[in-house]
Amino acid sequence: MAFPQRDNERHTYGDYLTWPDDVRYELLDGIAYLMAPAPSVDHQTLAFEVGRQLGNALENHSCRVLLSPVDVLLPKSKESDEEVDTVVQPDVILVCDPAKLRPQGVRGAPDWIMEVISPSSASHDQIIKLAAYEHAGVREYWLAHPVDRILTIYRHDGQTFGRPTIHELAGETALSVLPEIAIRWDPIVERLLESPNA
Repeated sequence: MAFPQRDNERHTYGDYLTWPDDVRYELLDGIAYLMAPAPSVDHQTLAFEVGRQLGNALENHSCRVLLSPVDVLLPKSKESDEEVDTVVQPDVILVCDPAKLRPQGVRGAPDWIMEVISPSSASHDQIIKLAAYEHAGVREYWLAHPVDRILTIYRHDGQTFGRPTIHELAGETALSVLPEIAIRWDPIVERLLESPNA
């Protein structure tokens, strides 16, 4: 299911900043997509617990983990912030270049992104945002499916995302961008409410 578009106009971050705060949008190539209503408890649990593990592992590290909502501007070249036409709010991000951090968000591709898939976001995250992250040069993109207990990982080779690898949400999965850090899935899965394939 695709997210509904705000309208048929093309927008920039300058437009985005004028919209009311009570409705959230993402901009992808100038198209404003209305974001889904509040995510499920399992969605939030998975995102928070992964973020918590990363935060703990990065306690004395220069990289920073951020949780949604935070604006991530993905410029195509050197355009000003107000001219950027792709602004996303990934569930969990890892940024290792402090020059990309700003008080209002992030400008430039995060090193690592995880989106938690829900029925309402599946096509948006797996098709539209995948293409945006690939084009922006995100080094590693994880898609976590809490109901199916599956993790799909895309790694950027400098040109494109290669073929994804697929894992169960079990054991540990190391980040390619920081191989010394691994997410431990078993304590996270134990906290999820929904049974697989329920």
